Amino acid sequence: MSLRRWLSLISLVSLIGVTACAPSAPEGGPETGDATLRIATTTDLVSFNPYVGNTRTDGWVTNLMYPRLLTIADDGSKAPLLATDWGYTDPQKGFYEIHDGMEWSDGKPLTAEDVAYSLNAVKQDEPEGTLGGQMGNFASAEAVSTTRVEVTLSAPDATLMDEIGFWANVVPQHVFEPAGGVAEFANASDWVSAGPYILTEVQPGQSYTMERVTPYPLADDGIPNAERIVWQVYPDVNTEILALKNGDVDLIANALPPSQVDTLRDAEGITVQEVPGLGYAHMAYNMDRPPLDDVLVRQALAHAVDYEAIREVVLHGQAESTGSSPLFPTLGDYYDPSVEEYQFDPQLSRRLLEQAGHSADSDGNFPLSFRLLYSLTDPVWSETARIVKEEAAKAGITIELQGLEHTTFLAKRAEGDYDIYIGDWAVLANPITNFAYTYLPTGSINLSHVDDPEINQLVETARTTLDLEERVEIMRRAARIVHDNVYDNVMYSRNLFFAHRSEWSGFLVEPSELLSIVNANSLANATKQS
Repeated sequence: MSLRRWLSLISLVSLIGVTACAPSAPEGGPETGDATLRIATTTDLVSFNPYVGNTRTDGWVTNLMYPRLLTIADDGSKAPLLATDWGYTDPQKGFYEIHDGMEWSDGKPLTAEDVAYSLNAVKQDEPEGTLGGQMGNFASAEAVSTTRVEVTLSAPDATLMDEIGFWANVVPQHVFEPAGGVAEFANASDWVSAGPYILTEVQPGQSYTMERVTPYPLADDGIPNAERIVWQVYPDVNTEILALKNGDVDLIANALPPSQVDTLRDAEGITVQEVPGLGYAHMAYNMDRPPLDDVLVRQALAHAVDYEAIREVVLHGQAESTGSSPLFPTLGDYYDPSVEEYQFDPQLSRRLLEQAGHSADSDGNFPLSFRLLYSLTDPVWSETARIVKEEAAKAGITIELQGLEHTTFLAKRAEGDYDIYIGDWAVLANPITNFAYTYLPTGSINLSHVDDPEINQLVETARTTLDLEERVEIMRRAARIVHDNVYDNVMYSRNLFFAHRSEWSGFLVEPSELLSIVNANSLANATKQS
């Protein structure tokens, strides 16, 4: 099946180098000259290197300087960005064709050499970022012209060109290569950008200022509308919302807490936009820690939570059931409605624990205690964790809550220092890749520490299967194994809501919190009414 897809909403303008002159605003129209777009975020920027950043702010900022080859359409399929065409010429040979005439902000051309360098360097240096996990069957990339990159695969992989195309930020070879390996380069100053904006001022923990780069071919007339973007770091979402209401910021980058959506919809001067979700919320049980290695104990925990209550009380009805399956409804053909959600039944949980050899005391409590790890960044998790604790107690199970600030939370997660992990993933658009990450022994987010030979084989078979119907059937079988063994407890998927000042418009929605309305095309095309 051909993967040829073309940009239909824009035309590539002639690139003539970076100019310091900003256009004047048209009379009576939106500002395209000196407007500053102020964006609130609750996470600080940790790394300026797009290959090693681990906060959403890292991704939001670096995506404005280092373009991705592909982006994501509303249905989760990949769509063109820097690449205009991509696909396979045989099972172990792929290609990307990129826009002609692109330039870096220092005037040097962006060519297929930069793309090939970026991919090869990540494969060689193995930075601890998302892209590295996509490179398993990537062997090498070669620039065969200024606009065409050919990719050699070490084994057939029907997911590779889409996945590395989306996760790969293209960096300037002439900047990164002299600095040594891409895994170690801090990239903390003297930035060079091929996106709509470039970093010019950094105040760690406070703000990050980016100035407009022209031309930028994906913006109207090749010129980003706002002259500058300022990312402002706030301690929590409530402070962000207050700043938005007061007019101190123009946009909140992170998704709104469900409890605030209707309130902000009714607030004067504020617009709320809905963005399709491409992820799910889940609980993972660390099977390296007995008795969580016992499927009966995991099943008991799964039946000790009222998921509908979480969706209604915590999410205010802004979420839907996945049937306790990692193949959630927005994945279309892959979703299997016959897989049923774990029923909330504390008495069933008790019977399962007894079958597992555990006995309750005279008060009806089992001698079992589990530490639940979650991030304090999003209030959804604090409220969800509270409900999980209270309902597990009805089954005689003790849950100890460990809510941490985000950086410490990430470190604990990476170390496997938890009994139960609760969180969500923003972009899970390709089921085969998702399962490889989440359920294979080498998966970078295999938080339950699954190693099931049948799942391993199914995922590898699906990876080399070109026929969609066959792939769907294979992945549904794998999902049912995950469900029945409670290798993952997927609680819901939901669309997301973002708020901005109403004088700003023209934001371009792309699915997930990672892209949302702070993607490069959106921020380049956003306008402020004069």
